Amino acid sequence: MSAPIPSHAYGIGLIAVIVGSAIGIGYYQLYYVPEYNAKPVIPEKILEPGQTTQITIVTGSVNQDQQQNFVPKKIETQLGVDNLVVWTNHDAAAHYVTPDKTYKDAFSGNFGSDAIMPGKQYTFLFTQEAQIPYYCEVHPWMKGEIDIVHGALTS
Repeated sequence: MSAPIPSHAYGIGLIAVIVGSAIGIGYYQLYYVPEYNAKPVIPEKILEPGQTTQITIVTGSVNQDQQQNFVPKKIETQLGVDNLVVWTNHDAAAHYVTPDKTYKDAFSGNFGSDAIMPGKQYTFLFTQEAQIPYYCEVHPWMKGEIDIVHGALTS
């Protein structure tokens, strides 16, 4: 058997692979990732509604026999009118606002709070129509529902 003949073709091939990889990575980082992570264009009326919807976590909500915990329990909000929702904890215990099923708003991201300590609030801006039943993680008898509908101002 004869000895292999040295060739520059291997070096040129290796350089071509490196350059091709660099172009692919550059495209991914410069064009694909920013476009994938971009927030959608939402009308200003929806991003800054004229009113705020208030939901109160009432005193004594930790008591399983108490019927009222999220007040109101079911509420309808309109995009562009009152789609900014604020939950305020007036109870002595921490509570959560957790959707029954995972809900991700196109603009605001994942819906659901961390612990809402007594006297604190959780605020969420809804930007698309949805019907979302929710509950408190540590007190599962606490249930509520929010329905976000197309508002008259968004037409």
